[in-house]
Amino acid sequence: MRGYSEAVKADVRRADEARGTGRAVARISEELGIHVITLYKWRKTWRLQGEVVRHPRRNQRLERCDKFTVVLETLA
Repeated sequence: MRGYSEAVKADVRRADEARGTGRAVARISEELGIHVITLYKWRKTWRLQGEVVRHPRRNQRLERCDKFTVVLETLA
């Protein structure tokens, strides 16, 4: 199994956030040479860590747990 540096993961995270411009996970995978499954696992890890991650197939809508995270963060 190939290990990736935190810098690479940060680049993927930025590319994933920029997906609002129409970039799919498959395209990010092709551009960066990282397997799609690895990208989805990273997304799941980010979500479990409490970060807001948009759903890849639902037209950028937030999942319920992400909406709840946003509400909790903005509550104060």
